[in-house]
Amino acid sequence: MQPDQEWIREPRVTLIGITRFFKPDHIAWETDTDNPAQQLVEFAGRLCYRSFHNPSRRTNAQYIDNLLTQGHLSVIEHASASLLIEHISRACSHEIVRHRHFSYSQVSQRYVDEASARMVLPPGLAGDEEAERILGEVAQAARDAYARLVERLRARYASVPDPSLRRKVARQAARSVLPNATETALVMTGNFRAWRHFIRMRASVHADPEIRRVAVAALRILQAEAPAIFGDFEITRTPDGAEVAEPRYAWE
Repeated sequence: MQPDQEWIREPRVTLIGITRFFKPDHIAWETDTDNPAQQLVEFAGRLCYRSFHNPSRRTNAQYIDNLLTQGHLSVIEHASASLLIEHISRACSHEIVRHRHFSYSQVSQRYVDEASARMVLPPGLAGDEEAERILGEVAQAARDAYARLVERLRARYASVPDPSLRRKVARQAARSVLPNATETALVMTGNFRAWRHFIRMRASVHADPEIRRVAVAALRILQAEAPAIFGDFEITRTPDGAEVAEPRYAWE
């Protein structure tokens, strides 16, 4: 990558799947929300105590707030969301996949040609022209080395009859020279309890700036889709202008 080429500077997070709820016909119960995920959470909680007909029952939002207050988070595990996370670095993805209660599908460097891979600029280097130049030179050298290695290895394994396999064995070896800044993308699916934990840990002021941006973007989506479950998180700005988020309830 030449220093005058444009870096990827911001992640892109997109909702691609979320829980639906199908009320059993044989159970007479109503709630005041039409939010499917929140309906499911309340239904599951009420089943535990057979409280479907409680005359003094709370609103859906009040019911879920009480769950969060008491730390009864197993109930919110029934609802889940899938997010498409793009324009992040391999370094960022390495931190994301440490959250083991999620399911992941990530771009494969064994199958995808990375000779023209784009690079993500670490937020800590943004605005420092010399730092950007240095990283740009290293990134370009790595991509050039990757391309040379792929060609050499494909020739080395020319006797392998399957062309797809030849490409794979070459790329899986050559990828070792690519930097952590290499762009990647993944699908991330988890229940709402896992998402709360991820956001609490990664939207914190103590988190790496790149993954923090991912966590804040995920939070905004989930607050819009399930406000009763994620509405207690407050997004604020640090003195340097970075966005962070903290929950009112910090239960695991």
